Amino acid sequence: MESLSTAQARRIALVAQGFRDPRHTTPTMRTLSRTLARTGVLQVDSVNVLQRAHFMPLFSRMGPYDVELLRRASERRPRRLIEFWAHVQALMPVDLWPVMQHRMDRYRTNPRWGDWQRSNPRLVARMLEEVGRRGASTARELDDGAPRDKTNWGWNWSEARKALDYLFLVGDLAIASRNSAFECVYDLPEQVLPPHVLTAPTPEPADAHRELVRRAAMSHGVGTEQCLRDYFRMEVAEVKPAIQSLVDDGELLPVTIEGWKRPAYLHRDATLPRRVRARALLSPFDPVVWERERTQRLFGFRYRIEIYVPAPKREYGYYVLPFLLGDRIVGRVDLKADRKSGRLLVQASYAEEHAPPETAHELAEELRDLASWLTLDEIVVCPRGDLAEPVRVELRQA
Repeated sequence: MESLSTAQARRIALVAQGFRDPRHTTPTMRTLSRTLARTGVLQVDSVNVLQRAHFMPLFSRMGPYDVELLRRASERRPRRLIEFWAHVQALMPVDLWPVMQHRMDRYRTNPRWGDWQRSNPRLVARMLEEVGRRGASTARELDDGAPRDKTNWGWNWSEARKALDYLFLVGDLAIASRNSAFECVYDLPEQVLPPHVLTAPTPEPADAHRELVRRAAMSHGVGTEQCLRDYFRMEVAEVKPAIQSLVDDGELLPVTIEGWKRPAYLHRDATLPRRVRARALLSPFDPVVWERERTQRLFGFRYRIEIYVPAPKREYGYYVLPFLLGDRIVGRVDLKADRKSGRLLVQASYAEEHAPPETAHELAEELRDLASWLTLDEIVVCPRGDLAEPVRVELRQA
């Protein structure tokens, strides 16, 4: 059994995620496809303090790019990406649609959704028929006064919306796009997915589990069972046999990692470079920091998102992005895009203990790239955190 140091595991993980790929001056669809092959999926989230979650991991790896590339890949023919409950709500490659059929079947029989559907069969049938008749539609366009349940704070879904989401989870409807208000636009799968995906055979559940673990291992490079399970949010009973099958075939290699108590698995195609020269701001929804225990073990970086923490109790800020430099996370910044005033607000900036002397300079450069990409004219650094003044000085000197 091979043994890896923490630094080696960290570099393997970053290469697997695309942080050694050269940035192109003008990223193209080929650049985007290469990057998506590394991340595997892009988490979708409604928070828009800085930029929507699914756009940020691409910027972190590609640098400033035209976001229309991602919209083309996910909303136009030939469609490359489709939304589904992959990690959580996420954009995934279209060829995973049949692989996710076992998950769709599970939602159909799940007590929460299955029982609701059995209590509302006419509404479900009506919504499916209506989308088939009208074509691509949002829940608001189809909601003709269906009663709303206001007991759950933050959601307030109408019954029509619940029916549409049930149909989405079981694969009877697909998300064709998102409108300017970030609402899902639903349509029939045959109107959304390429024909070759619709006619592809549905794998047996065990084969589907194996494929998902294989992709998770490729995107992680190296990881424990928990790491592999989290990537597509799989069940323990699904992952264990899949890992063993991949080990038996030689695609996964059992390894130990310095300081890790759990056994780990190295993908046979993973690359271990001598050095990684990355510089990136990582979204809270970036695959590198999805699994918080993994992040802490690989980078020695304790990270918690504080969006739902009351303001007086936040340690670092509302929307905090880790700053990756080389192969270490060396700082964190609380960022906000003030679009009305055209300013990027750096509301707090903190260095890690091991941050090198050039951290402020490199962070200032990355903030300039981010502001340019977001078409914000000014960067305002608020005086909170030990990196605030050095970063302000760097920006002023430039």
